[in-house]
Amino acid sequence: MKNNLQVIIRDFQFPDDYSEVTELWKHAGEGIHLGQSDTLEEIKKKVDFDSNLFLIAEKDQKIIGTVLGGFDGRRGLVYHLAVQQNYRHQGIASALMDELENRLRAKGCLRVYLLVTRDNTEARQYYEKRGWECMDILTYAKNLS
Repeated sequence: MKNNLQVIIRDFQFPDDYSEVTELWKHAGEGIHLGQSDTLEEIKKKVDFDSNLFLIAEKDQKIIGTVLGGFDGRRGLVYHLAVQQNYRHQGIASALMDELENRLRAKGCLRVYLLVTRDNTEARQYYEKRGWECMDILTYAKNLS
């Protein structure tokens, strides 16, 4: 898919895109928190499960944005929406999210969740403009390894 910025939205290619994507995530700012699930081995599991929900924004054959989505058959989840700093506010994140939401709909997904830290004001404003609602819930996590 191309948009008017000549940005191509395409599927993540494993393992070819991995190092460039993780570099983008590492320098994306405060909103991306990398962990054990972002290792090469864990990303391979993700891609083997539902590869068409891991999207790349590419311009001039360079990765400038990414979004990682998931669908468990009941609910969707969005992880790691990131756009390189010098390409922000040009519609790239929205193009990635639009495509991800369309793909989730096509799988029969009715509801999608995402996690944003309370202090990430820029991300919260972005998602709220897109129609996302902040939920007053407690979030728990547990490492199984």
